[in-house]
Amino acid sequence: MVFIVGLAIIVISVVTYLNMRKYGRYKEAQMSFAGMAVGAIISFLQLFTVVPAGNVGVVDFLGNVSDNTLKAGVNIVNPMANVIKFSIKTQEIREMMNVPSKEGLPIQLEVSLLYNLDPENASKIYKTVGENFREIILIPQFRSVVRGVTAKYDAKALYTASREQLAAEMRQELEKLVGPRGILIESAPMRQITLPSGLTASIEEKLKAEQESERMEFILRREEQEADRKRIEAKGISDFQDIVSRGISQQLLQWKGIEATEKLASSTNSKIVIIGSGKDGLPIILGNQ
Repeated sequence: MVFIVGLAIIVISVVTYLNMRKYGRYKEAQMSFAGMAVGAIISFLQLFTVVPAGNVGVVDFLGNVSDNTLKAGVNIVNPMANVIKFSIKTQEIREMMNVPSKEGLPIQLEVSLLYNLDPENASKIYKTVGENFREIILIPQFRSVVRGVTAKYDAKALYTASREQLAAEMRQELEKLVGPRGILIESAPMRQITLPSGLTASIEEKLKAEQESERMEFILRREEQEADRKRIEAKGISDFQDIVSRGISQQLLQWKGIEATEKLASSTNSKIVIIGSGKDGLPIILGNQ
């Protein structure tokens, strides 16, 4: 359209120039050159189009859409064609909706969808859906998938650890529906889940009881391990005493007594008085100084 305007300015300027020359109005004829220059610049600039970073361009020439998309940067195009720019950046859809659980309970769910457009399929999206593909196919499919997936899970599962599994299943189901159209699904994180107040309290109470039960099981296991340790320790002491008692004989004790008596007798700092004899013939030591 702008290219046509530029051409029109050139044509009008040329006609004006010829008329002014015909009537001898040379000053006005020279001024028409400015119009020609403006029209030429406008027409020339329409040979180029700039696609911003993070976007691709789809060329539509009188209803004929090219399968090749324009990359980011400056591109040479048909000046009569219309270039539609599509963002290929990661985008977010955030939805707050009421969904049913497996038991049929109403649950308020806030969930996001992160997606981006496949640059190779931008022209396909434009030809089959249009520029507003987000509102036509993505959002309705997203809402349908969320309700369908949550209906498979109990309310407790939505409230506890199964949330990651739920988000992964939503992403997989949505990929099957919109992936072939050229929309890439990155993730579907759940931001917030609100259950009926009575149900929330009962779930929290049950979780608290389960945690207490697990804590008691841990304490019992720890006590059992301590009892096992003490049994092993007692058996070790018993085995040691048994080994020692088997290695000590009456003859060994007598021999050790004789060795001790000899050492005391040979000591210069000892005065030993021996009266009679002790049991097994060993002397009795009364005192030393």
